Amino acid sequence: MAPYESDDNTNEELRTGRRKAARYVVPVAVVGLAAATIGLVPAFAGSGDPDLPDITAEQLIEKIAASDVQQLSGTVKVSTNLGLPDLGGLESSLAPGGGGAGGSEDEGSSADPSTKLMELASGTHTLRVAADGPDKHKVSLLDKAAEYSLIHNGDEVWAYDSASNEAFHMKDASGATEDKGKKEEAPKDVPTTPKEMADEALKAVDDTTSVKVDGTAQVAGRDAYRLVIKPKQSGSTVGQITIAVDSKTGMPLKFTLTPASGGAAVVDAGFTKVDFSKPDASTFDFSPPKGAKVTEGDEAKVEEQARPKAEEDLGQGLEGLKTIGEGWTTIARFDTGGEGIPSEAGAAGGFLDSLGTKVSGKFGSGTVFSTRLVNALITDDGQVYAGAVTKDALVKAANAAK
Repeated sequence: MAPYESDDNTNEELRTGRRKAARYVVPVAVVGLAAATIGLVPAFAGSGDPDLPDITAEQLIEKIAASDVQQLSGTVKVSTNLGLPDLGGLESSLAPGGGGAGGSEDEGSSADPSTKLMELASGTHTLRVAADGPDKHKVSLLDKAAEYSLIHNGDEVWAYDSASNEAFHMKDASGATEDKGKKEEAPKDVPTTPKEMADEALKAVDDTTSVKVDGTAQVAGRDAYRLVIKPKQSGSTVGQITIAVDSKTGMPLKFTLTPASGGAAVVDAGFTKVDFSKPDASTFDFSPPKGAKVTEGDEAKVEEQARPKAEEDLGQGLEGLKTIGEGWTTIARFDTGGEGIPSEAGAAGGFLDSLGTKVSGKFGSGTVFSTRLVNALITDDGQVYAGAVTKDALVKAANAAK
Protein backbone atom coordinates (compact mmCIF):
# COMPACT_ATOMS: atom_id res chain seq x y z
CA MET A 1 0.00 0.00 0.00
CA ALA A 2 1.46 3.35 -1.02
CA PRO A 3 1.88 6.15 1.52
CA TYR A 4 -0.48 9.10 1.50
CA GLU A 5 1.07 12.28 2.85
CA SER A 6 -0.64 15.47 3.88
CA ASP A 7 0.43 18.80 2.42
CA ASP A 8 0.11 22.29 3.80
CA ASN A 9 -3.32 22.71 2.17
CA THR A 10 -4.81 19.99 4.31
CA ASN A 11 -3.48 21.17 7.68
CA GLU A 12 -6.80 22.74 8.67
CA GLU A 13 -8.59 19.45 7.97
CA LEU A 14 -5.95 17.63 10.00
CA ARG A 15 -6.30 20.04 12.89
CA THR A 16 -10.08 19.63 12.81
CA GLY A 17 -9.70 15.86 12.76
CA ARG A 18 -7.21 15.72 15.60
CA ARG A 19 -9.37 18.05 17.73
CA LYS A 20 -12.21 15.59 17.28
CA ALA A 21 -9.87 12.68 18.02
CA ALA A 22 -8.64 14.33 21.19
CA ARG A 23 -12.22 14.56 22.50
CA TYR A 24 -12.68 10.79 22.51
CA VAL A 25 -11.27 9.04 25.56
CA VAL A 26 -11.48 5.27 25.17
CA PRO A 27 -12.35 3.48 28.44
CA VAL A 28 -9.16 1.42 28.28
CA ALA A 29 -7.48 4.51 29.74
CA VAL A 30 -7.82 2.90 33.15
CA VAL A 31 -8.31 5.54 35.82
CA GLY A 32 -5.28 6.28 37.93
CA LEU A 33 -2.62 4.57 35.81
CA ALA A 34 0.28 7.00 35.60
CA ALA A 35 4.00 6.87 34.91
CA ALA A 36 6.71 9.04 33.45
CA THR A 37 6.51 7.31 30.10
CA ILE A 38 5.41 3.81 29.12
CA GLY A 39 5.47 1.73 25.99
CA LEU A 40 5.05 -1.66 24.47
CA VAL A 41 7.50 -4.22 23.12
CA PRO A 42 7.15 -4.40 19.31
CA ALA A 43 4.26 -6.72 18.50
CA PHE A 44 3.69 -6.52 14.76
CA ALA A 45 2.91 -9.99 13.43
CA GLY A 46 5.31 -11.47 10.89
CA SER A 47 2.63 -12.92 8.63
CA GLY A 48 2.82 -10.09 6.11
CA ASP A 49 1.08 -6.75 5.77
CA PRO A 50 -2.69 -6.97 5.16
CA ASP A 51 -4.15 -5.68 1.89
CA LEU A 52 -6.52 -2.87 2.88
CA PRO A 53 -8.34 -0.19 0.86
CA ASP A 54 -6.37 3.02 0.35
CA ILE A 55 -7.04 5.77 2.87
CA THR A 56 -5.67 9.30 3.30
CA ALA A 57 -4.20 10.73 6.50
CA GLU A 58 -7.25 12.98 6.89
CA GLN A 59 -9.62 10.03 6.55
CA LEU A 60 -7.66 7.94 9.01
CA ILE A 61 -7.62 10.72 11.61
CA GLU A 62 -11.38 11.07 11.17
CA LYS A 63 -11.66 7.32 11.66
CA ILE A 64 -9.81 7.60 14.97
CA ALA A 65 -12.12 10.46 16.00
CA ALA A 66 -15.21 8.42 15.17
CA SER A 67 -14.00 5.38 17.10
CA ASP A 68 -16.39 4.55 19.94
CA VAL A 69 -14.99 1.39 21.52
CA GLN A 70 -16.58 1.01 24.95
CA GLN A 71 -15.82 -2.62 25.81
CA LEU A 72 -12.64 -4.62 25.52
CA SER A 73 -10.15 -6.84 27.28
CA GLY A 74 -6.60 -7.63 26.33
CA THR A 75 -2.92 -7.83 27.12
CA VAL A 76 -0.33 -5.12 26.72
CA LYS A 77 3.43 -5.44 27.05
CA VAL A 78 5.22 -2.39 28.34
CA SER A 79 8.79 -1.32 27.65
CA THR A 80 10.49 2.05 28.03
CA ASN A 81 13.97 2.91 26.80
CA LEU A 82 14.72 6.49 27.79
CA GLY A 83 18.42 5.82 28.26
CA LEU A 84 18.32 6.72 31.94
CA PRO A 85 21.22 5.63 34.17
CA ASP A 86 20.76 2.79 36.65
CA LEU A 87 20.24 4.55 39.96
CA GLY A 88 20.49 1.36 41.99
CA GLY A 89 17.07 1.73 43.65
CA LEU A 90 17.50 5.46 44.28
CA GLU A 91 14.42 6.19 42.21
CA SER A 92 12.21 4.17 44.55
CA SER A 93 13.53 5.97 47.60
CA LEU A 94 12.86 9.32 45.93
CA ALA A 95 9.31 8.32 45.04
CA PRO A 96 6.47 9.87 47.02
CA GLY A 97 5.87 7.76 50.11
CA GLY A 98 9.12 5.94 49.38
CA GLY A 99 9.91 3.11 51.69
CA GLY A 100 7.76 0.42 50.14
CA ALA A 101 6.05 -2.43 51.88
CA GLY A 102 6.51 -2.69 55.54
CA GLY A 103 7.16 1.02 55.98
CA SER A 104 5.48 3.25 58.52
CA GLU A 105 2.01 4.60 57.93
CA ASP A 106 3.54 8.00 57.19
CA GLU A 107 5.36 6.42 54.25
CA GLY A 108 2.04 5.57 52.65
CA SER A 109 0.79 2.39 51.08
CA SER A 110 2.75 0.31 48.59
CA ALA A 111 -0.56 -0.05 46.72
CA ASP A 112 -0.92 3.72 46.22
CA PRO A 113 -0.87 4.32 42.43
CA SER A 114 1.25 7.44 42.89
CA THR A 115 4.12 5.28 44.14
CA LYS A 116 3.61 1.80 42.67
CA LEU A 117 3.17 2.83 39.08
CA MET A 118 6.52 4.63 38.94
CA GLU A 119 7.86 1.18 38.11
CA LEU A 120 6.52 1.68 34.59
CA ALA A 121 9.03 4.46 33.98
CA SER A 122 11.62 1.94 32.81
CA GLY A 123 12.08 -1.68 31.85
CA THR A 124 9.63 -4.18 30.40
CA HIS A 125 6.26 -5.03 31.91
CA THR A 126 3.07 -6.88 31.04
CA LEU A 127 -0.38 -5.37 31.62
CA ARG A 128 -3.77 -7.04 31.50
CA VAL A 129 -6.55 -4.52 30.80
CA ALA A 130 -10.36 -4.56 30.68
CA ALA A 131 -13.05 -1.92 30.16
CA ASP A 132 -16.84 -1.79 30.09
CA GLY A 133 -18.14 1.71 29.51
CA PRO A 134 -16.91 4.96 31.05
CA ASP A 135 -16.86 3.86 34.70
CA LYS A 136 -15.63 0.27 34.70
CA HIS A 137 -11.89 -0.23 34.11
CA LYS A 138 -9.27 -2.62 35.36
CA VAL A 139 -5.53 -2.88 34.75
CA SER A 140 -3.22 -5.44 36.29
CA LEU A 141 0.54 -5.14 36.28
CA LEU A 142 1.93 -8.67 36.19
CA ASP A 143 5.29 -9.47 37.75
CA LYS A 144 7.13 -12.77 37.99
CA ALA A 145 5.79 -13.57 41.44
CA ALA A 146 3.24 -10.83 42.15
CA GLU A 147 0.39 -8.81 40.68
CA TYR A 148 -0.68 -5.21 41.12
CA SER A 149 -4.24 -4.31 40.14
CA LEU A 150 -6.07 -1.02 39.78
CA ILE A 151 -9.87 -1.27 39.57
CA HIS A 152 -12.41 1.47 38.86
CA ASN A 153 -15.99 0.28 39.33
CA GLY A 154 -18.61 3.03 39.47
CA ASP A 155 -17.71 5.36 42.31
CA GLU A 156 -15.16 2.98 43.83
CA VAL A 157 -11.44 2.92 43.05
CA TRP A 158 -9.31 0.11 44.48
CA ALA A 159 -5.63 -0.73 44.09
CA TYR A 160 -4.09 -3.94 45.42
CA ASP A 161 -0.48 -5.09 45.67
CA SER A 162 -0.25 -8.85 46.18
CA ALA A 163 3.48 -8.68 47.03
CA SER A 164 2.82 -6.69 50.23
CA ASN A 165 -0.84 -7.68 50.68
CA GLU A 166 -1.78 -3.98 50.82
CA ALA A 167 -4.82 -2.26 49.34
CA PHE A 168 -5.53 1.40 48.60
CA HIS A 169 -9.13 2.64 48.41
CA MET A 170 -10.73 5.90 47.40
CA LYS A 171 -14.10 7.21 46.24
CA ASP A 172 -14.54 8.57 42.73
CA ALA A 173 -16.66 11.56 43.70
CA SER A 174 -16.68 12.83 40.12
CA GLY A 175 -18.65 9.84 38.89
CA ALA A 176 -21.95 11.35 40.02
CA THR A 177 -21.36 14.84 38.65
CA GLU A 178 -21.98 16.40 35.27
CA ASP A 179 -18.58 18.02 35.57
CA LYS A 180 -16.74 14.70 35.43
CA GLY A 181 -14.47 15.75 32.61
CA LYS A 182 -13.06 18.61 34.68
CA LYS A 183 -12.31 16.65 37.84
CA GLU A 184 -9.74 13.89 38.15
CA GLU A 185 -10.97 10.63 39.61
CA ALA A 186 -7.42 9.70 40.65
CA PRO A 187 -3.86 10.44 39.50
CA LYS A 188 -3.96 10.48 35.71
CA ASP A 189 -1.29 12.75 34.36
CA VAL A 190 0.24 10.78 31.52
CA PRO A 191 -1.27 8.95 28.52
CA THR A 192 -1.04 5.22 29.17
CA THR A 193 -2.78 3.43 26.30
CA PRO A 194 -2.25 3.51 22.52
CA LYS A 195 -5.48 5.52 22.20
CA GLU A 196 -4.48 8.16 24.75
CA MET A 197 -0.96 8.42 23.32
CA ALA A 198 -2.39 8.79 19.82
CA ASP A 199 -4.70 11.59 20.94
CA GLU A 200 -1.74 13.46 22.48
CA ALA A 201 0.33 12.98 19.34
CA LEU A 202 -2.52 14.21 17.11
CA LYS A 203 -2.67 17.43 19.13
CA ALA A 204 0.79 18.20 17.73
CA VAL A 205 -0.43 18.12 14.11
CA ASP A 206 0.15 21.59 12.67
CA ASP A 207 2.29 23.32 10.06
CA THR A 208 5.45 21.96 11.72
CA THR A 209 4.32 18.36 11.20
CA SER A 210 4.26 15.84 8.38
CA VAL A 211 1.43 13.28 8.54
CA LYS A 212 0.94 10.34 6.21
CA VAL A 213 -0.46 6.83 5.98
CA ASP A 214 2.50 4.53 5.39
CA GLY A 215 1.34 1.02 4.69
CA THR A 216 -0.42 -1.54 6.85
CA ALA A 217 0.41 -4.02 9.60
CA GLN A 218 -1.11 -6.63 11.86
CA VAL A 219 -1.32 -5.95 15.58
CA ALA A 220 -2.69 -8.52 18.00
CA GLY A 221 -4.08 -10.43 15.03
CA ARG A 222 -6.01 -7.43 13.66
CA ASP A 223 -5.53 -5.56 10.39
CA ALA A 224 -4.34 -1.99 10.88
CA TYR A 225 -3.23 1.11 9.00
CA ARG A 226 0.07 2.78 9.93
CA LEU A 227 -0.21 6.52 10.52
CA VAL A 228 3.21 8.20 10.61
CA ILE A 229 3.77 11.60 12.23
CA LYS A 230 7.12 13.38 11.79
CA PRO A 231 8.49 16.78 12.79
CA LYS A 232 9.38 18.99 9.84
CA GLN A 233 11.71 21.06 12.03
CA SER A 234 15.33 20.26 12.76
CA GLY A 235 16.53 20.18 16.35
CA SER A 236 13.83 17.89 17.73
CA THR A 237 14.83 14.63 19.43
CA VAL A 238 11.67 13.01 18.05
CA GLY A 239 12.32 11.03 14.89
CA GLN A 240 8.80 9.87 14.16
CA ILE A 241 5.63 8.56 15.77
CA THR A 242 3.86 5.58 14.26
CA ILE A 243 0.27 4.73 15.21
CA ALA A 244 -1.30 1.44 14.14
CA VAL A 245 -5.05 2.07 13.72
CA ASP A 246 -7.52 -0.82 13.69
CA SER A 247 -9.06 -0.90 10.22
CA LYS A 248 -12.54 -1.81 11.52
CA THR A 249 -13.00 0.06 14.79
CA GLY A 250 -10.62 2.99 14.21
CA MET A 251 -9.05 2.42 17.63
CA PRO A 252 -5.27 2.85 17.92
CA LEU A 253 -3.75 -0.54 18.71
CA LYS A 254 -0.09 0.38 18.82
CA PHE A 255 1.96 3.54 19.40
CA THR A 256 5.68 3.81 18.66
CA LEU A 257 7.94 6.81 19.25
CA THR A 258 11.36 6.54 17.63
CA PRO A 259 14.09 9.04 18.53
CA ALA A 260 15.89 11.12 15.91
CA SER A 261 19.13 9.54 17.08
CA GLY A 262 17.93 6.14 15.85
CA GLY A 263 18.07 2.79 17.57
CA ALA A 264 15.34 1.18 19.65
CA ALA A 265 12.06 3.00 20.21
CA VAL A 266 11.81 5.22 23.26
CA VAL A 267 8.13 4.40 23.65
CA ASP A 268 6.42 1.48 21.94
CA ALA A 269 2.90 0.82 23.23
CA GLY A 270 0.23 -1.54 22.00
CA PHE A 271 -1.80 -4.70 22.41
CA THR A 272 -0.50 -8.22 22.00
CA LYS A 273 -4.03 -9.59 22.51
CA VAL A 274 -7.34 -7.74 22.27
CA ASP A 275 -11.01 -8.75 22.39
CA PHE A 276 -13.81 -6.20 21.84
CA SER A 277 -16.55 -8.25 23.47
CA LYS A 278 -18.11 -7.28 26.83
CA PRO A 279 -15.98 -8.42 29.80
CA ASP A 280 -17.66 -10.45 32.52
CA ALA A 281 -19.13 -8.18 35.22
CA SER A 282 -17.12 -9.99 37.90
CA THR A 283 -13.93 -8.67 36.28
CA PHE A 284 -14.47 -5.38 38.09
CA ASP A 285 -15.42 -6.79 41.49
CA PHE A 286 -12.89 -6.44 44.29
CA SER A 287 -12.76 -7.05 48.04
CA PRO A 288 -9.52 -6.86 50.04
CA PRO A 289 -8.15 -10.33 50.88
CA LYS A 290 -8.18 -11.41 54.50
CA GLY A 291 -5.38 -9.81 56.48
CA ALA A 292 -4.68 -7.13 53.87
CA LYS A 293 -3.67 -3.68 55.12
CA VAL A 294 -6.18 -1.17 53.70
CA THR A 295 -5.28 2.51 53.33
CA GLU A 296 -8.11 4.97 52.73
CA GLY A 297 -7.30 7.88 50.46
CA ASP A 298 -9.01 10.83 48.83
CA GLU A 299 -8.22 13.02 45.85
CA ALA A 300 -6.49 15.68 47.93
CA LYS A 301 -4.26 13.15 49.65
CA VAL A 302 -3.42 11.39 46.42
CA GLU A 303 -2.47 14.64 44.74
CA GLU A 304 -0.31 15.60 47.73
CA GLN A 305 1.44 12.22 47.76
CA ALA A 306 2.04 12.43 44.02
CA ARG A 307 3.86 15.75 44.37
CA PRO A 308 7.35 15.45 45.91
CA LYS A 309 8.57 18.15 48.27
CA ALA A 310 11.15 19.20 45.69
CA GLU A 311 8.37 20.04 43.25
CA GLU A 312 6.65 22.16 45.88
CA ASP A 313 9.87 24.08 46.42
CA LEU A 314 10.13 24.57 42.67
CA GLY A 315 6.58 25.83 42.39
CA GLN A 316 7.37 29.50 42.79
CA GLY A 317 9.92 29.35 39.99
CA LEU A 318 7.45 27.60 37.71
CA GLU A 319 5.11 30.55 38.02
CA GLY A 320 7.46 32.32 35.61
CA LEU A 321 7.35 29.51 33.05
CA LYS A 322 7.87 30.70 29.49
CA THR A 323 8.11 28.88 26.19
CA ILE A 324 10.60 29.45 23.40
CA GLY A 325 9.96 28.39 19.81
CA GLU A 326 7.01 26.43 18.46
CA GLY A 327 5.90 22.98 17.46
CA TRP A 328 8.26 20.10 18.08
CA THR A 329 11.16 22.37 19.05
CA THR A 330 9.33 24.22 21.82
CA ILE A 331 11.53 24.77 24.88
CA ALA A 332 10.21 25.48 28.37
CA ARG A 333 12.15 28.03 30.38
CA PHE A 334 11.81 28.88 34.05
CA ASP A 335 13.85 30.22 36.95
CA THR A 336 14.41 28.01 39.99
CA GLY A 337 15.18 31.10 42.04
CA GLY A 338 18.53 29.73 43.13
CA GLU A 339 21.68 27.93 42.01
CA GLY A 340 21.60 25.30 39.32
CA ILE A 341 22.85 22.47 41.54
CA PRO A 342 23.28 23.84 45.08
CA SER A 343 26.59 23.08 46.72
CA GLU A 344 24.77 22.28 49.96
CA ALA A 345 23.26 19.26 48.21
CA GLY A 346 26.52 17.55 49.13
CA ALA A 347 27.11 14.05 47.81
CA ALA A 348 23.69 13.96 46.17
CA GLY A 349 24.48 17.16 44.27
CA GLY A 350 27.82 15.75 43.18
CA PHE A 351 26.10 12.57 42.01
CA LEU A 352 23.54 14.51 39.97
CA ASP A 353 26.26 16.74 38.56
CA SER A 354 28.16 13.64 37.38
CA LEU A 355 25.16 12.53 35.33
CA GLY A 356 25.22 15.67 33.18
CA THR A 357 27.44 17.31 30.59
CA LYS A 358 29.07 20.67 31.30
CA VAL A 359 28.34 23.36 28.68
CA SER A 360 29.06 27.06 28.33
CA GLY A 361 28.14 29.99 26.12
CA LYS A 362 26.97 33.59 26.19
CA PHE A 363 24.59 32.59 29.00
CA GLY A 364 27.50 31.51 31.21
CA SER A 365 27.86 27.86 32.13
CA GLY A 366 25.63 25.03 33.20
CA THR A 367 24.90 21.32 32.98
CA VAL A 368 22.80 19.44 30.43
CA PHE A 369 20.97 16.33 31.62
CA SER A 370 20.04 14.07 28.73
CA THR A 371 17.75 11.18 27.93
CA ARG A 372 17.02 9.77 24.48
CA LEU A 373 13.96 12.02 24.27
CA VAL A 374 13.99 14.95 26.71
CA ASN A 375 17.00 17.15 27.53
CA ALA A 376 17.32 19.84 30.18
CA LEU A 377 19.90 22.57 30.68
CA ILE A 378 20.32 23.90 34.21
CA THR A 379 22.50 27.00 34.24
CA ASP A 380 24.72 27.87 37.18
CA ASP A 381 22.46 30.84 37.98
CA GLY A 382 19.35 28.64 38.26
CA GLN A 383 17.75 29.00 34.83
CA VAL A 384 16.22 25.82 33.38
CA TYR A 385 15.67 25.12 29.67
CA ALA A 386 13.96 21.82 28.83
CA GLY A 387 12.31 20.13 25.89
CA ALA A 388 12.35 17.28 23.39
CA VAL A 389 15.22 19.03 21.63
CA THR A 390 18.94 18.53 21.20
CA LYS A 391 21.62 19.81 23.55
CA ASP A 392 22.72 22.35 20.93
CA ALA A 393 19.16 23.69 20.69
CA LEU A 394 19.08 24.25 24.46
CA VAL A 395 22.40 26.11 24.44
CA LYS A 396 21.25 28.23 21.50
CA ALA A 397 18.03 29.12 23.36
CA ALA A 398 19.96 30.02 26.51
CA ASN A 399 22.36 32.21 24.53
CA ALA A 400 19.46 33.99 22.78
CA ALA A 401 17.78 34.69 26.10
CA LYS A 402 20.77 36.76 27.25
